[in-house]
Amino acid sequence: MVDDMLRTPRAVRDAERFTAHNYHPLPVVISSAEGAWLTDVDGRRYLDCLAGYSALNFGHRHPQLIAAAHAQLDRLTLTSRAFVHDQFADFCRELAQLCGKDLVLPMNTGAEAVETGIKVARKWGYQVKGVPAGQANIVVAEGNFHGRTTTIVSFSTDEDARADFGPYTPGFTVVPYGDLAALAAAIDENTVAVLLEPIQGEQGVVVPPEGYLPGVRAVCTERNVLFVADEIQSGLGRTGATFACDQDGVVPDMYLLGKALGGGIVPVSAVAANADVLGVLKPGQHGSTFGGNPLACAVAVEVVRLLATGEFQRRSAELGERLHAGLGGLIGKGLVAVRGRGLWAGLDIDPALMTGRQACERLMERGVLAKDTHGSTLRLAPPLVITAEEIDHAVAQLAAVLAG
Repeated sequence: MVDDMLRTPRAVRDAERFTAHNYHPLPVVISSAEGAWLTDVDGRRYLDCLAGYSALNFGHRHPQLIAAAHAQLDRLTLTSRAFVHDQFADFCRELAQLCGKDLVLPMNTGAEAVETGIKVARKWGYQVKGVPAGQANIVVAEGNFHGRTTTIVSFSTDEDARADFGPYTPGFTVVPYGDLAALAAAIDENTVAVLLEPIQGEQGVVVPPEGYLPGVRAVCTERNVLFVADEIQSGLGRTGATFACDQDGVVPDMYLLGKALGGGIVPVSAVAANADVLGVLKPGQHGSTFGGNPLACAVAVEVVRLLATGEFQRRSAELGERLHAGLGGLIGKGLVAVRGRGLWAGLDIDPALMTGRQACERLMERGVLAKDTHGSTLRLAPPLVITAEEIDHAVAQLAAVLAG
């Protein structure tokens, strides 16, 4: 125990002493980063295969995004939405165009975007669909991860996220992910929305069965229900397309966006939908002091412009094939299964070999940082600026860890 304490960096020990233990980070202390690489306080470099849970899709300190942030810091950082600033219209217009929607509502965190989507869907249900007051319900999926607010954990099926945080918010019906028949059966006359992740990230990068998302779209259209797609992790290039929904030829009624939208610099989230949906909100009914602030908009509009080139979507698709081919070669050699799309993969390790946490610790020792979830599952989500050689390096280090 004493030896372990001596080997643990002081910053890690102090963090454990003075911070609420709502996270269990790996014992590494990062001091700088660039592109796909992180450097710790001792000068050791690590290949980042988590990318801030997809918040760093464009890598650490992307020059175009850093330049936008620096320029804005010298001019204006916050006004609140009481006034209009000179970055706001460009961001909202260009993000709306990227999404193919009429309107954008900027917020800060992903959880705020989800909460906003829930409120908008309910208000649309009452004002447009004609659901009786207080009776609106939303259909969600088992294994979901939409955030950690009280309302959101009310419909979580992860007991770590949910237990002891009640009383819970009513108005949600949970059905198995990927089961279109169960979803259709759960919709009634008071259902206002179906809220889904096109690919479930926290659950282990779970891709739904072929035809599921188009089926959800068809059912929602037929039953006059909003299809709300949580693309906070899966969107903005991660899966090889601008949105994961694109790969199934599906257009939801509402996009929930976050993480990569802030370029890894500032928290930025947004809801995008047409005027017949987002138009139900009127002044005073929803808001955020920091939502759509000048610094956030200056960075986020550059993110949208990077995506508008299509370069990062192509990189994710092409390099994702290389990643999945390499990982596929490890099935039967320590891996039980590999899932995912683009530069996003969920790996199930043979639990007889090691836990996911142990795998991450051993990868860290070999200079690769990743994150475990649900026992023996790893998630890989490297920045989209990663190279083919760096992908091969990460796969080789994983192979070495699995081989013991």
